[in-house]
Amino acid sequence: MHMKSKVYFSRTITPEKVLELYQLLGKELTGNVAIKVHSGEPGNQNFLRPEFWKPVVDHVGGTVVECNTAYDGGRNTTQRHIQTLQKHGWRDNFSVEILDSEGPDLVLEIPEGKSIQKNFVGKHIVKYDSCLVLSHFKGHPMGGYGGALKQLSIG
Repeated sequence: MHMKSKVYFSRTITPEKVLELYQLLGKELTGNVAIKVHSGEPGNQNFLRPEFWKPVVDHVGGTVVECNTAYDGGRNTTQRHIQTLQKHGWRDNFSVEILDSEGPDLVLEIPEGKSIQKNFVGKHIVKYDSCLVLSHFKGHPMGGYGGALKQLSIG
């Protein structure tokens, strides 16, 4: 039996609206909560700032998490990524952890996957009981649309 997903949409894009939409879900995240964001590439302005996410992050509680990127740039090593997180204000506003700061990655098997049968994520994800992925819709030059699965895998 295939269940349809409920989708919430708003033309209003504000920090308060994001929190309102989250609360509409009626789901509370429990335990040690990871909150995955896109911290922004140095020199690129196409990311949502920590101030934008602050109401929902404060409501949920937890640690803002990131993953190093698989491509060259200001987030492809842990040291550079920490510098970027600081420069963009994430470390001023939240507790932050880079999930793949140490290897090897954790392999998640997807035996029934149509396109992929395994995914690689930062091994520190196992420290968390719940995860909220805050994605913004974007075209990505390396592979189509960016989103939640990509964000958990390669930043």
